Amino acid sequence: MEETLRGTIERVTFHNPENGFSVLRVLVAGKRDLQTVVGHAAVAGPGEMLEATGSWVNDSRGLQFRASTLKCMPPHTREGIERFLASGLIKGIGPEYAKRIVSAFGERTLQVIDQSPSFLSEVKGIGSKRLALIRQSWVEQRAVRDIMVFLQTHGMGPARAMRIHRTYGDDAVAKIRANPYRLAADIWGIGFQTADDLAGKLGIAPDSPERARAALRHALREFSTDGHVGYPEEGVVARVVEMIDIPEANARVAVEAERLDGAVVRDSRLKPPWLYLKSLYLAETHLAARLAELGKGNPPIGAVSDEALAVIESKMGIELAPEQKDALRLAGSSRVMVITGGPGVGKTTIVRGIVELYRQKNRKIELCAPTGRAAKRLQETTGMEARTLHRLLEFDPGRGAFSRDGANHLDGDIFLVDEASMLDVTLAWNFVRAIPAGASLVMVGDIDQLPSVGPGRVLAELITSDCLPVARLKRVFRQAARSGIVRAAHAVREGEMPELEVAAEDFFFVNSDEPADVSEKLELLVRERIPKKFGLDPMRDIQVLTPMNKTELGVAALNARLQGALNPDRGQPCVERFGQKFRSGDRVLQTQNNYKKQVYNGDLGVITAIDDMNRELVVRFDGRDVPYDFGELDELSLAYALSIHKSQGSEYPAVVMPLHTQHFMMLQRNLLYTGLTRARKLAVIVGSVRALRLAVDRQDTRERHTALGRRMREALNGAKPELPDSDPFDP
Repeated sequence: MEETLRGTIERVTFHNPENGFSVLRVLVAGKRDLQTVVGHAAVAGPGEMLEATGSWVNDSRGLQFRASTLKCMPPHTREGIERFLASGLIKGIGPEYAKRIVSAFGERTLQVIDQSPSFLSEVKGIGSKRLALIRQSWVEQRAVRDIMVFLQTHGMGPARAMRIHRTYGDDAVAKIRANPYRLAADIWGIGFQTADDLAGKLGIAPDSPERARAALRHALREFSTDGHVGYPEEGVVARVVEMIDIPEANARVAVEAERLDGAVVRDSRLKPPWLYLKSLYLAETHLAARLAELGKGNPPIGAVSDEALAVIESKMGIELAPEQKDALRLAGSSRVMVITGGPGVGKTTIVRGIVELYRQKNRKIELCAPTGRAAKRLQETTGMEARTLHRLLEFDPGRGAFSRDGANHLDGDIFLVDEASMLDVTLAWNFVRAIPAGASLVMVGDIDQLPSVGPGRVLAELITSDCLPVARLKRVFRQAARSGIVRAAHAVREGEMPELEVAAEDFFFVNSDEPADVSEKLELLVRERIPKKFGLDPMRDIQVLTPMNKTELGVAALNARLQGALNPDRGQPCVERFGQKFRSGDRVLQTQNNYKKQVYNGDLGVITAIDDMNRELVVRFDGRDVPYDFGELDELSLAYALSIHKSQGSEYPAVVMPLHTQHFMMLQRNLLYTGLTRARKLAVIVGSVRALRLAVDRQDTRERHTALGRRMREALNGAKPELPDSDPFDP
């Protein structure tokens, strides 16, 4: 039989912010000793009043009150208020300031903070800056607590409450009640199933048209996450039926409703017809039209003479090969072109040559790349400033859009983008629309690497469309051919096993069949053997790249192991959130674009500070310190080990790759090739020969549904694209 227990929280022994599970030590009237209360609480702090409903259980852990419901309320005694404020829940108030504030206002303290916070300036040490911090944190905590309680009441963990509040503001609960499905689209970490469960609890019927339409939008987002720009309509309908178990007729009604509202586009010219999210349809259609338009007109420079090539050779101190000269001539005569090839074939030389060619003509050159690391490498190889596309296009967080667009073009005569295989259709369109008429565009990339994380295969589609001039570099130069990394990469590219027995100074294979042994050898290589033999710093220079996130040799397990080996617990500041433990000094990865912080998916940094009182963690990215609230730490992950997908566009002095049949689903040629080509000085594969052979033999045959090549051909033939009535991409 359940009973009610009331008391004061003295200590929070454990609290899981993801699901609210809490172990509390509670002072109960009439009980001499503290009582242990176990249950789920959205938020709980020392000093708060607790009301719990449940029953007493005596097991191996001793006597506990196991609560079916927990309700926390603000404290009303001086002692309770002081302990509540001293807990660190409110930024700007620690134990000392809690004592001062309660001394000044007594039992009215929380009322003063809530209704008359300006009175806090009467407390010694509280100036305008700290007062503003306290006021903001109090309002935010109150709103976040309301969201947490709402989520908890409806069976959801409270971990995303902070992110929900920052996305929707103080009326978040009202917005969620009005449309719970928006959570799956707007909030990182909340999937459709979670939002659908909440919708059911809020009274949305299983056969509701609103539910079917939400499932349709989610299905199309799912397909885009898998790399598809559009998808055959029959496949989309089947996915909706499977997701929410509704009649096919209901799913088709949802398609028509979304089309009429303009959220979804059907392209009936494709056979069978495809469905698109409107934004992706417009991006693909406009990208093709704009590239066709940019490609017209007079050559940017015209014929490149032998004398001009000789000047370039002299300034660069090299002798250009015939195919390199052909590529430079193509750059002089083409408005839009592509340069492609594998490692060691001279892509960097061509880029430097193009820069020199345009310098001779006093033309303004803009260099860019999709990621910060790729831009930095481009800058190092050319000696010119190179920017990420987001910085070049001047993203405006306030508007949620790029400042540079079709109405506010970039300034330049030639735009060269490196690592163009990483361009998805949306970023490519946003970039191309901002290029002024009359300017030239050069895209450089290796189509044998992994395709973009986002939807589309932009570079590959442009090459296979035969609509643009393409310089294909194939000759591996003598100096590069001496590299074991280059030889291994080209062998893999051609579907051949790399030479494992031939001695090389920069490529090694460590044979191991057991996952535990692979993990142990990998740690030893990173921690001791590579630093000792090659003089490389394990924290800065060595990157572990693995095919998968899960399994004993996946990202999560290897990060935990390497964190323990390279940055063990020495008593440094630490915080645990979202299933990860972060310590000061850890290497971390930004896992999503955060335009307000100006950090982007794939950026690497180091944790420099953890402030428990202000619930803030600071990461240094390329010399710039970026603060994170503890509620935002789901944007970060440890980065001692990364997935090969996350390494796109990067290079590291040394790469260590585990390769095992545990990774069976991901053992593919382009994945292995991408991992190998991330290594600049040293590549080590640790694993089984069987796994390596599987990766070499297996091509990634998964098709990405994209019609960019077809639309390019149509645009060049003068066909006008079919566009919806309202076009958000019009400048």
